[in-house]
Amino acid sequence: MMNSYISNSPSDTRKIAAAAAKFLRGGEIIFLRGPIGAGKTVFVKALAKEMGLKGSPVSASFSIMKAYKSKTKKLFHVDLFRLEEREMFNLGFEEMLADENAVIAAEWPAPLENLINSPRLEMDFVLQGGDRREIIFSARGAAAEELLKNLTGVLNG
Repeated sequence: MMNSYISNSPSDTRKIAAAAAKFLRGGEIIFLRGPIGAGKTVFVKALAKEMGLKGSPVSASFSIMKAYKSKTKKLFHVDLFRLEEREMFNLGFEEMLADENAVIAAEWPAPLENLINSPRLEMDFVLQGGDRREIIFSARGAAAEELLKNLTGVLNG
């Protein structure tokens, strides 16, 4: 399943994140791809805010992984820029995947793509000039397809 949306501004990207946050229950994985400055971190910041989590994500490039929590929810924000597949085993992904209350948002996910078979929502941020982006959503697995179907319903509604 695949869909795309146009974001004309960071505000539009935040609205998409707010819509997605309504359907996240824990256990979801979101892969975010796109060049530097495409809006991936804008999306993750808005996601954390809408999930009611403490702290505001910053580009995780400086820290590889950050966790944001509330009493009932958790978001792992990982940024795998410059990392390779062989380096993934020391980052604790097994623990992240085992936490059924956690959502994993992974920027630059290429090193993980062959290691994780779990359902996931994939988002590709494509620069269109100025602040305009095309965000292409694709779903892998039944749970991610259900998430994308729900999100599509809200965004098209």
